[in-house]
Amino acid sequence: MPATIEVKYFNSFVLKKVLNSSSVPVWNGSFGIPQALGGAGAGGYDQGNVETSDAAIIAKNWTIEESRIRGGYNNTSVSFGPRAYLVEEEPNATFRTNSLIYSGIFNSSTGINNTNVFSVGTDITKSLNPAYGSIQKLYAQDYYLTIFQEDKVSRAPINKNVIYSAEGNPTVTTSNMVIGEPQAYAGNFGISRNPESHAVYGFRQYFVDKDRNAVLRLSNNGLEEIQRYGMYDFFRDKLSELDQGKPFIAGKAIGMWDIYNKQYVVSLQTANASFATDALGAVETNKYFTLSFDDDINGWNSFFSYKPAFGFSLKNYFYTINNGTASSSAAALYQHNSMAVNRGNFYGVDNNSNITFIFNPRPSMSKVFKTVNYEGSNGWQVNSINSDFTGIGTVDTDFLNFATTNTQDTTALIYSYNEGSYDNYGNKFPARLTPPLNRAGFNRKENKYMANIVNSSAVAPGEVRFGDQMSGIKGHFSTVTMSTDTVTDFGGPKELFAVSSEYAESSY
Repeated sequence: MPATIEVKYFNSFVLKKVLNSSSVPVWNGSFGIPQALGGAGAGGYDQGNVETSDAAIIAKNWTIEESRIRGGYNNTSVSFGPRAYLVEEEPNATFRTNSLIYSGIFNSSTGINNTNVFSVGTDITKSLNPAYGSIQKLYAQDYYLTIFQEDKVSRAPINKNVIYSAEGNPTVTTSNMVIGEPQAYAGNFGISRNPESHAVYGFRQYFVDKDRNAVLRLSNNGLEEIQRYGMYDFFRDKLSELDQGKPFIAGKAIGMWDIYNKQYVVSLQTANASFATDALGAVETNKYFTLSFDDDINGWNSFFSYKPAFGFSLKNYFYTINNGTASSSAAALYQHNSMAVNRGNFYGVDNNSNITFIFNPRPSMSKVFKTVNYEGSNGWQVNSINSDFTGIGTVDTDFLNFATTNTQDTTALIYSYNEGSYDNYGNKFPARLTPPLNRAGFNRKENKYMANIVNSSAVAPGEVRFGDQMSGIKGHFSTVTMSTDTVTDFGGPKELFAVSSEYAESSY
């Protein structure tokens, strides 16, 4: 009586019957092998032939040995004969990470499927320079195949070949070759080991070369570094940190194309989430950074608060997928630029928009920044204004050592126009939003919002006036951070056109 036994071809197998809790022989999740094949009975088991000893069970074990080495598809086969022997003397596997191999054709309309046919009689391999590392990504566009290695980017014609004349001029001709001769792009750049950073729009491709601290744009003009547009220092530092995570696990540089805003979005994420404890408490040591590049201005225009696992554009909308939240491990698909949620809401979490910039008029002059004003929508507040650091020398009288203390002027939060409102009785956000009202932060004059800068810094050695005894921030320049508040049209659009400050000369 024949029996169908499903096995997976990996090495050798021993089909061994064991006893279940009822002392019934069980094999492969069913009751026994058919009795005609040495089992306990075809109908489940034979009550009169139940094997109760290990010796009896082992005596009727079956051994199956695969015919292909390592069970790999199309691997070397063991010939059949009086004893097993190998056709090849050295059946060791080789990994050609810099080579391509292609099979037969596939045509769904005619029913031809030769994807499992690898003819050794034809040239079906194409190798690139192994000095440039392994092939990380392939991208077919028009009649060319873009090949991304770790340290080089090349392109090869598809079903064509390039023939050079005696003068060195290339001529593209039709060929029966599937992949023609690869041609390397100028520049020693590759995609490192981050193929997930690749994104495409039109004839332009974007990717990250982590090993060279570069973010690149590949177009008809060749390769161009786009991190040099105002973000060279940032990417130099952050790309170097991608490998600083779990052992043997590299960080990610996830690249996406936002079709809605026509921007390349890249998210730099280290390998693991870890926290360190210092004097200020728990501090995240592997912050992620998601930012976008705009071709129209040739610049990086924004940071974002979301951490995507993947992103793509479909039908004029931009979507990302996250890895779930602390309360749910399920991934979520999120549509960006939707009017159904608040602005700055990503994966169900609201984030305030903020911008950081520097006041630095007449850099060589020491100044006192007295006021801050802006043109734009109601609802902006100043989170902080900090001056540059000033080194002050002090003397340690016990050991007669000189030390340097860095100090800077700071200011407290400057409320927005609505957030800082209060009535004559000291009630904040009074129900009657009509005059007379007082403003603790920004006030509106001639359609501009302005506020005084009140110094809230600690006492520094050598200062005559400090803190709330003086107005303004002293220094050569000051760093300002503004954000949207939580009370003025929360989640609605807010515009910020220009910010300026009135300052007074202190000294040259």
